[in-house]
Amino acid sequence: MEPARPTARPAQLAALGAAPQATQPQPEVLRGPVTRLPVPRFVSLKGDEGNVRRGPSLSHRIDWVFRHAGMPLRVVGEFGHWRRVEDRDGAGGWVHYRLLSGVRTAIVQSEMVELRARPDLNAGVIAMAEAGAIVRLGECEPDWCRISGGGAKGWVPKGAIWGVGPDELRD
Repeated sequence: MEPARPTARPAQLAALGAAPQATQPQPEVLRGPVTRLPVPRFVSLKGDEGNVRRGPSLSHRIDWVFRHAGMPLRVVGEFGHWRRVEDRDGAGGWVHYRLLSGVRTAIVQSEMVELRARPDLNAGVIAMAEAGAIVRLGECEPDWCRISGGGAKGWVPKGAIWGVGPDELRD
């Protein structure tokens, strides 16, 4: 007959690290079937114009043409060499991947946005940006992004631009 083993008390188990720690599950990142990059994600129009097609091939009808170099677009789907994109108004279609760039840009949504020296409403105003201006996107904090365009660089509230996710942080 074997001697009885002593039972461990819960306090002893916790002290030994045996108690499982509660962890928050990380949200799953959806990835495109072709590139394995996150979907949705932001890109920009590489050239001065890009045909937007009804489907992912040259045989599909052109619905319209994007005509602004650097225009920010959101990739919402992938099929072969084609990317389904949307503009800030939600209008979209299929664009060949060669017409897109990974360079991050944004479009100013608010009238006359103040570019500030620091990500702070009390910081000095460096310049003003008009609604519709396409700017280069720099680093982003939870509520502010640094942008550049027209020879000026400064910080703007994240809500004043389109081309960056609300929770997105950039170095």
